[in-house]
Amino acid sequence: MARVHPNVLPPPAAERAAAGPPAGEEEPTTLTVWRKSLLFNCRGFTVFDAKGDLAYRVDSYDDAEAEVVLMDPAGRPAFTVRRKRLSLSGEQWLIFAGEEARRPVYAVKRGGGGKSMARVALCAAGGGAGAAAPFEVEGSYARRRCVVYDGERRAVAEVQPKEAVGTDVFRLVVQPGVDVSLAMAVVVALDQMFARPSLLRSWSS
Repeated sequence: MARVHPNVLPPPAAERAAAGPPAGEEEPTTLTVWRKSLLFNCRGFTVFDAKGDLAYRVDSYDDAEAEVVLMDPAGRPAFTVRRKRLSLSGEQWLIFAGEEARRPVYAVKRGGGGKSMARVALCAAGGGAGAAAPFEVEGSYARRRCVVYDGERRAVAEVQPKEAVGTDVFRLVVQPGVDVSLAMAVVVALDQMFARPSLLRSWSS
């Protein structure tokens, strides 16, 4: 089997700082996403950067709540992805900053018309999706082939299959200027909507 996670612990901060910024134009960020937790008897995600260092993780023993917490390597919450209850406009997952529970920053809604499989909208002050829909997701998450477009139809992030390792390991490519943590939180939401089975559904099975 191809090597999925060459390094588990991130390098020291001093070592990363000494490397300095990349020369020339900024390149896209490429993550390897593994639908598996490194913790025993736990389900989730383990995400590695291009150097093989741990970038994000999702670990959960409890399937009672319809939410997933995306954490950095040290276990600090980056975003919480929570299913919206009693939604009259179809399945929605809300993205909260950190462990915030009252004011979501984005809403990911299944569908959207045309080629769109999901729509990612900024949330209004009241907690629902705002009028503007800055991102559209097209393609097939189940096949790990989908693209996130901004309002000007520019591809800002893409989920790509990783050769010879099945659908539980795939790539997330994020363009410069896009919040990588937010892009990963959107992937977590897409997983709940379209994976077979999703993490929460597999936890409750």
